[in-house]
Amino acid sequence: MTPHERIYAEVDLNLAAEHSFPTLTERQESLAVAMRCASKTVRRHSDRAMETLAVLIATGQAAIVRPVGERGEGSTEATHSSSHRAAQSFALPGGQIGRDFEMTVPTVEYGNPVISPFTLPNPERGRLLDLSWETFGRGVERLKHQIKNLGRRLDVDVVFGINEAGLVMATFLSSAQFNRCAIGYLRCNKVRDQISLDPASFFPGTRENPTIVLCDFEVKHADVIGVIVRDIRDRYPRAELYFAVFGAMVHADELVAKDFDDLTGGRIMAAAKFEAVFIAATMSPPGIEPPLELR
Repeated sequence: MTPHERIYAEVDLNLAAEHSFPTLTERQESLAVAMRCASKTVRRHSDRAMETLAVLIATGQAAIVRPVGERGEGSTEATHSSSHRAAQSFALPGGQIGRDFEMTVPTVEYGNPVISPFTLPNPERGRLLDLSWETFGRGVERLKHQIKNLGRRLDVDVVFGINEAGLVMATFLSSAQFNRCAIGYLRCNKVRDQISLDPASFFPGTRENPTIVLCDFEVKHADVIGVIVRDIRDRYPRAELYFAVFGAMVHADELVAKDFDDLTGGRIMAAAKFEAVFIAATMSPPGIEPPLELR
């Protein structure tokens, strides 16, 4: 069991003094407050931790957990320290962020083709990385910085958010970078591997040849953005389209990407023929989860 999983297991089993409450719900809510995340996130990690513990017990690999109060790995002091470290990973500025690097992306004529994303290392291989609000905010700031350094002023008429996480990104960018431009909403439905836009989507009216920015939380393998771009071009046939994405998945374990060919969705984004693309971070499979599990 990893130290990360142990924190959740100790809270579930009421072995963590600082989260000791009569009910499991109260204990998990206490841990969620300490980690500054949603209770739903704690419950999901707790379920995984208990599954791991069950396997260890079944295979005879589980170590004896000492009661709270005894000195050692299961003591109050050790438990408090481990919970504090977990909380720090959510609370400290940039705690989840890896290294900065430069990569080349499509851009406008005479524009700056080099952007500086950051990596999002995932300590739990094969599991979604739950982002803190701190990390999410830094990603939006990184997109703002890239847009500002495009090489020319970007006067945006409409910024669209794809699903709820993209809508949050669009709202921040509209206020901070696009002079409070109109905000649109694209709600995607997936039925039998087919993507369609929900009637609840909102398309603001604008001028005949608008500048539009699409905001999405992540790009993996599926051609979601291709479906959306075709619909947007039908509705706004003379629009200039730009794309801002928080996380782009890479092919290999190495998170540093040199160009689009290193991204699993590189060809998809290239085929959409955006005027320019902005990427806040790179990620490994299976991907990242926005704060509060926004969709």
